[in-house]
Amino acid sequence: MSVNVSRGVIAVSLMMVLSGCNAGSLGSGLGLSSSEPAATTPVASAPLASTPAAPGQQAFVQGFCPQISLRDGTAVYRSYVRGKDGDAQQVVFQASLADTTRSCARTDTSLTINALVQGRLVAGPQGKAGTINLPVRVTVMDGDQEVFNEVEQYPVTLADVNLPTQFIYNKVATVPGNVSGTTRVFIGFEQPKKK
Repeated sequence: MSVNVSRGVIAVSLMMVLSGCNAGSLGSGLGLSSSEPAATTPVASAPLASTPAAPGQQAFVQGFCPQISLRDGTAVYRSYVRGKDGDAQQVVFQASLADTTRSCARTDTSLTINALVQGRLVAGPQGKAGTINLPVRVTVMDGDQEVFNEVEQYPVTLADVNLPTQFIYNKVATVPGNVSGTTRVFIGFEQPKKK
C-alpha cells in the first residue's frame, strides 16, 4: 500500500512540476498574453539553451536575449496624398505594428538577435492595390549606447483595398557579444519629416 501511495505522490508531484513549466506558455498569435501590453512584452523569453559549438569552439549556456519594444509614436505609419497631411479623407494607407518576438544566438564575440514583429496594412480612402514600401527602423541600445541602427524599406503587397494585409517583419541584428543585460531592441516606423 505504501509503495502505491508513494508512486501516486511522485506522479502527482511530477504533473504539478510539468504543469508549472507550462503555466507561462504563450497564447495565440505571435504569443503575447492578452493581459500584457504588446509594446513592451516580448513574446518568447529566451530560455536557457545550449548554443551549438562551431568547430574548435566550446558550447556554453545562453541565458540572455534582449527584449523588443515598440518605441512610442512609431508603431503606426500613415501616408497621405501629397500636400494633404492630416486630412482623414486623403489617407492612402495606414500600417501598424503589434506583437513581437525574438531569438538569439551567441558566440564568444557577438550576439545575433533575430527580431520579428507582426504588422497590419490597410488602405485608406485614397488607397490603391499594389506593393508599398514601409520604412522600418531597428535600433539596439545597450544602456545609452547605440550598438545597431538600420532603416529598411520593407515591401508589403496590398492585394485588395477592401481587405487588410497582415505581415511579419523580420530583422537579424548582430551586436558585440559583451553587451550588458540592459540591452533592448527598438522597432518602429521611420516617421516622415515634418515640413
